[in-house]
Amino acid sequence: MSVSEQPSEPPARRSSLHMRASDADRDRVASRLREALAEGRITPEEHAERIDVVYKAKTYAELEPVLSDLPSERPRVDLRKEEERPAPPPPPQSPNLVAIFGGVDRKGRWLVEETTNVTCVFGGATLDFRQAVLSRGQVTVNIICMFGGVDVIVPPGVRVVGSNVAIFGGNDMPEDDNPAPDAPVIRVTGLTLFGGVSVRRKALDGKRRKKRTREPDPLPGTQDSEP
Repeated sequence: MSVSEQPSEPPARRSSLHMRASDADRDRVASRLREALAEGRITPEEHAERIDVVYKAKTYAELEPVLSDLPSERPRVDLRKEEERPAPPPPPQSPNLVAIFGGVDRKGRWLVEETTNVTCVFGGATLDFRQAVLSRGQVTVNIICMFGGVDVIVPPGVRVVGSNVAIFGGNDMPEDDNPAPDAPVIRVTGLTLFGGVSVRRKALDGKRRKKRTREPDPLPGTQDSEP
């Protein structure tokens, strides 16, 4: 059969692809991309690129390529050993954390939305990003804290940008450990009154990574010389 004789796409199929997509259709595709990110099928950069395409799409034809390389459903039977199975995606959690006369934390494997809001009044919060899955290459943690404190733990290789304001309190930000140019970015914003925000850089094994320093050159005339 020649190329010209090969069956073309059915007219009904072509017409359905050119139908206008609804907001609900775009939200369903975005939800599937979010699951694919959590499952490790796509990178945060790929997720961000595809999300931009989804919310600019006007027809089904523009939405279809976004999911073309992703499985439509999970396999019902898995013959691999238990230890070989990929970790399940993080369960959906609210991006808003509130601690009033108490404490709240978010740790382990969790999906970080584009913006996480933390509110503390006479309380404290802990956010551990060492096993977290970032929905985008750059996320924001917005903190409003009065008479309390927020402790943030980030792994090595993540860039932290702090622009939050502290009144009668303080902010403790880690030194830059020379992450890669395309490293994930966590922005810390908000306002702290009579409290503080502490961001620590720590590996998953619990050990802090010390910044390497270059040994100073010896002063002229102080080098050991052989007789």
